[in-house]
Amino acid sequence: MHEKQNDILRDLIARSGRAVAHYWKTREGQRDKQKQTGKADQGLRSAVTGGAHMDGFIDLFTELIMHSGIPEQCIFRKKAVELPGFFRPTKEWDLLVVHEDTLLVALEAKSQVGPSFGNNFNNRTEEAMGSALDLWTAYREHAFLKSPQPFLGYFFMLEDCDASNRPVKVQEPHFKVFPEFVGASYLRRYELFCRKLVLERHYTSAAFITSKADLGIRGHFSTPADDLSLERFARVLMSHLDAFR
Repeated sequence: MHEKQNDILRDLIARSGRAVAHYWKTREGQRDKQKQTGKADQGLRSAVTGGAHMDGFIDLFTELIMHSGIPEQCIFRKKAVELPGFFRPTKEWDLLVVHEDTLLVALEAKSQVGPSFGNNFNNRTEEAMGSALDLWTAYREHAFLKSPQPFLGYFFMLEDCDASNRPVKVQEPHFKVFPEFVGASYLRRYELFCRKLVLERHYTSAAFITSKADLGIRGHFSTPADDLSLERFARVLMSHLDAFR
């Protein structure tokens, strides 16, 4: 890897910590603002629907891409982030890299906080799987012109709390679920999900981290599994861009 890439990788933990702190501070600010405007009854979900809470991570991924030699004007976030789909007209991604009519990167960055994890877990997993299916089917149908296979990335941060660590009972009225899901917490379920997204080649790489609300605001986070670390994600992303260049 080039020296610039090595520099940013050496500082990746600190940069990631700043993104985590930005997440919790933005979430707290959004919640306080809604209390002041009389909309606090929307609950904790309101702080996560504001959008800006994930900006720190998008900034981090943008830096990684630029350090790989991609011009800033080829990186799209917030605007011009639509890609054609096969099952629907378009899908908005959190970050795209399009260079000279070539799709290089499509990336999703998602999160979930408590106290309710059940329905949100199902929504998040169905959304991620559906987006991947839509993109790869559109790719097969040459929606992205003559682009080589793009890097499809999935990043997820989960609140580390009692509710996300508690074993969850599964319902088996007709058939047994796969054994890895028996008694698995939502934290464990998300780890399995992110790993299987890559195992089944729905995504090129996935990263999964957790963070406690009280410590996260100071930049603390954990990596439950080495194969889903931010460093591994960053190296795969940069290697993909190196191969293109």
